[in-house]
Amino acid sequence: MTHATDTDDDDTPAGPPMPAGGKNYITQAGCDRLRAELVQLLDVERPKVVETVHWAASNGDRSENGDYLYGKKRLREIDRRIRFLTRRLDMAVVVDPSLHHGKDQVFFGATVTYARQDGSETTVTILGMDEADTAQGHISWVAPVAQALLKAREGDEVRLRTPHGWEVLEVLEVRYPVPVP
Repeated sequence: MTHATDTDDDDTPAGPPMPAGGKNYITQAGCDRLRAELVQLLDVERPKVVETVHWAASNGDRSENGDYLYGKKRLREIDRRIRFLTRRLDMAVVVDPSLHHGKDQVFFGATVTYARQDGSETTVTILGMDEADTAQGHISWVAPVAQALLKAREGDEVRLRTPHGWEVLEVLEVRYPVPVP
């Protein structure tokens, strides 16, 4: 018998959806972070939760056993994240942005400073979908701003479609990490 609390919502994504074509471009550092999270879930968190659920189940009545109910819910969350990370890593295409060091054209991994029409300047780094963190200035390569900037060169103007219409951005600077020998 399946209880409402025991259902698993596999249709709920645990992260941003993949773009058409299924490429999951990512830096080596981003891939390493995903792999470390997967190992942590598999080797540390999941075994602890399984142990707690096993202990709670041995205490008898499971219908009002908070440790058991919470443990089962947490186990489903962990398993969903494990499936998500496994799929993402299987589709990962690791890109080394330092290969473009010294170039002025925008590709994956570039740190780009651009000016808006109002004169304000913004600096972003174009990374993988699983590396995006707007608070850090890291945007996904599928983000509209990134799509507008990709393949542009320093000094180029690009058009960005916004909810308020078209905006022109001027590419001021393009940087890449220094290659590590």
